Amino acid sequence: MNENTSAPPLDVHENFTLDDRIRGVPPGTSGLDSNLVGQQGWHPADGCMSLPLLTLDEAAFASNRDLFLRYAREHGAAIAPHAKTPMAPDLARSLVEAGGWGTTVADIRQATVMLKAGLSRLIIANEVGGAGGASRLAKLIGAWPGAEIYVFVDSVAIVRALADAWHGNADLAPLRVLIELGAARAGARSTTEAEAIADAVAATGGRLRIAGVATYEGAAAQPDPVRTDEAVSALLATVGDMFLRLRARIGGDAPLIVTAGGSVFFDKVVTALSPLVERDDKATLVLRSGAIFFHDHGIYDRSLGAVDARNGFAVGGAGASARRSFRPALRVWAELLSRPEPGLAICGMGMRDVSFDQGFPKPLAVYRAGQKLPAPPMQPQVIKLNDQHAFLSLQPDDDIAVGDVIEFGISHPCTCLDRYRVIFGVDESGHVVHAFPTFFG
Repeated sequence: MNENTSAPPLDVHENFTLDDRIRGVPPGTSGLDSNLVGQQGWHPADGCMSLPLLTLDEAAFASNRDLFLRYAREHGAAIAPHAKTPMAPDLARSLVEAGGWGTTVADIRQATVMLKAGLSRLIIANEVGGAGGASRLAKLIGAWPGAEIYVFVDSVAIVRALADAWHGNADLAPLRVLIELGAARAGARSTTEAEAIADAVAATGGRLRIAGVATYEGAAAQPDPVRTDEAVSALLATVGDMFLRLRARIGGDAPLIVTAGGSVFFDKVVTALSPLVERDDKATLVLRSGAIFFHDHGIYDRSLGAVDARNGFAVGGAGASARRSFRPALRVWAELLSRPEPGLAICGMGMRDVSFDQGFPKPLAVYRAGQKLPAPPMQPQVIKLNDQHAFLSLQPDDDIAVGDVIEFGISHPCTCLDRYRVIFGVDESGHVVHAFPTFFG
């Protein structure tokens, strides 16, 4: 299940110009059309490309995409992948074209990026703020009247701010709002609070319309696994209860969505909410997982191990290992700069180049003169990061030398991808075939 050699290639629509001010682009390159990048023969370990750089294993990404879409489809859920992870419209588009219900974003600017890329069904999985945020959202929707946009609300104050903005813009269609329930982050803390929000929406004279209920269950996680399970389960039960309350409130003919699901507890979301939603032929369960399409060698690898421990993953009617089925797709490549002591190496990659909030990068392979060396019995380990340097702990006889290129796996895609203006897509030989621009702002 962890192999998918027939995964379709990705397409690039966001054309731009590459030059050597961009990480990875070889020195001396100027005015290179991004559509031509696959003709250059670049490989991150060949000494040509500027290091450090970030690559995406396209076959692994496509395999993860197809597998998670299949999982959702078989379990009665749709997917609106969270685009904040890569902020790369081409990758977001590939998920929708493969069967995604829509796209999730975190704020109004991210929504603008996706709308301009042609992605017109969006969940803004966040509150937009007060009068200023409401005004900006009204301007955005006014500029894209054909878009299908949903926004979170978790207080009467936010509802009133949005209502004021919509009353001041009579040409706007009613705004679709999702009442957010939450724990430890945003979201109403009880159905009583959520009912008050629904009352406030009903009082807007039709300018706002209840479109469903939302949560982010990952925020309920706690250091203790047992308490985490209890907290996530309790939150999802409250979401299910609120869905039934909303259905009773608005009647059986109006469509509703129930949306939750990051990349850690998606199985619990499906177990708790899918049976409830499936009994309502006007309702849709929408997962918003984003990082799972990239996976990693750290936090998400561990998290999928937890999914396996609770037997949470199944495809084709049979249980499967999520940890072995999804494939890490991201790599950071860096050059070894110094071996100042027998047990220490300094690599040209630091906190400005790779995520470290959920664990240090993991050395996977060493390349010398473009050729992969046999894996040593003991892998080097990153023990410290500075702004521009990684400190690797070595065994004195490790075969690793100045000038070697090291391929690193990462932990936490979200805080690694946002360091790069371009994600270089590579084929199964490791050669660059695409350049995906990112729009982190």
